[in-house]
Amino acid sequence: MIRGFGWLFAAVTLLAAGHAQAQGVDMRDIMGGGPSFRGGGYSGGYGGGYSGGYSGGYSGGYSGGYGGGYSGSPIQRTTVMLPAGYAPGTIVINTSERRLYLVQGNGQAISYGIGVGRDGFRWSGTHRITAKKEWPAWTPPSEMLRRRPDLPRHMPGGIENPLGARAMYLGSTLYRIHGSNEPETIGQAVSSGCFRMTNEDVVDLYNRVSIGTIVVVKN
Repeated sequence: MIRGFGWLFAAVTLLAAGHAQAQGVDMRDIMGGGPSFRGGGYSGGYGGGYSGGYSGGYSGGYSGGYGGGYSGSPIQRTTVMLPAGYAPGTIVINTSERRLYLVQGNGQAISYGIGVGRDGFRWSGTHRITAKKEWPAWTPPSEMLRRRPDLPRHMPGGIENPLGARAMYLGSTLYRIHGSNEPETIGQAVSSGCFRMTNEDVVDLYNRVSIGTIVVVKN
C-alpha cells in the first residue's frame, strides 16, 4: 500500500511539473503582450475549451462590447478626411501613424487605432484579403518556432487566443489584421508584423469588408 501511495505521489509531482513548464511559455515578445498580458503565455489549458467560458463559441455574444475582459481601444474609432486616390472599400494602413483607414468615399474614411510591427518587423506593400476567420486558431509558423521552440504548435480559437475575435489574412503572407485582448498595446509597435486591433474594432471592420478587399500598407 505504501508503495502504491509512492507511485501516486510521483505521478502527481510529474503532472504538476509539466503544468508549471507549460505556464512558463511567454508569448509577449512574439505577439506583443502588454502589462496585463493574460497569464503571461500559453497555460496548457486549451483542451477543447477555456476556463473563461469559451467552448466552441463565445458565450456572451457581441453587443457593442465584450464581457470577459474586453475593453475599448485607447484610440477611438472615428470618421476622418483622407486624401483622394483610394477607391471606396480600400483599407489603408499607415504604420507610422498607428492607424488603419477604411475608405468610405467623398474623401472620408473610418479610422481605427492599431498596433504595428516592432523595429525590424515593419513592412509595406499592397495585398488583398484572402481569408476571413471568426475566433481563429493560431499555428506559429516555422520561422517563429525556430526563434521560439518553446511555443505551442497549435492553439484553438477562443477568448485566450492571441489572434482575438476575428482575423483577416493578407495575400499569401503570414500577416493578418486581427483582434487582441490587450487594448493597451493599440498605438504601439509591438508585433511580429501583423496589425492588431481591439476585438470590438476588429469585429466592426470584419463586418464591413469582404474577401478580395485591397489592403495598402505604408510606413
